[in-house]
This record gives sequence, C-alpha cells and structure tokens, in this order.
Amino acid sequence: MKAADKKKLKALAHTLNPIVMIGQSGYTAAVLSEIEIALDNHELIKLRIRAERDDRKLIAEKICSDTNAELIQTIGQILVIFRKNLKK
Repeated sequence: MKAADKKKLKALAHTLNPIVMIGQSGYTAAVLSEIEIALDNHELIKLRIRAERDDRKLIAEKICSDTNAELIQTIGQILVIFRKNLKK
C-alpha cells in the first residue's frame, strides 16, 4: 500500500471507535471471528488490545497475518487495520 493511501486511511480512522477489544482472555478464536466479521462489514476498523507493549506487537502481527489485513497504525493500545472487501 502506498504512503498516500495509508495517510487517507489514518484520517478516516481518526473518528472511529474501537469495534473489538482484546482483554484478559487474549487473542482467541472468538476474537478472530469478530474481527473477520467487522472487516467484512467495515473494511477499516480499530481494535483495542489490553496487553503489554511486546505482547501487543505480537498480537497485532498475528491478527494481520490471520485476517490478511494491512496494519495502518498503532497508537498505544489502539490498532487500526484495513482489508479491502472484494464483494463490495
């Protein structure tokens, strides 16, 4: 993805609220299915990951690889990802 495209997506994501929160249970199959549903419906979503910094990075990488989504931005506990919906 080009830098200009990421910049536009960051601007669009600014007003979004986190759709999925990853908490005490961590990154589970149920969380993955919710992320998949959210990406199918919205394409651009925010996630909140309640974990330590190193764990957040690993979880973010795992989410992107499992969902074929692209990491747009991380700020603290907030993660913004994008996956083009080919059906739309």
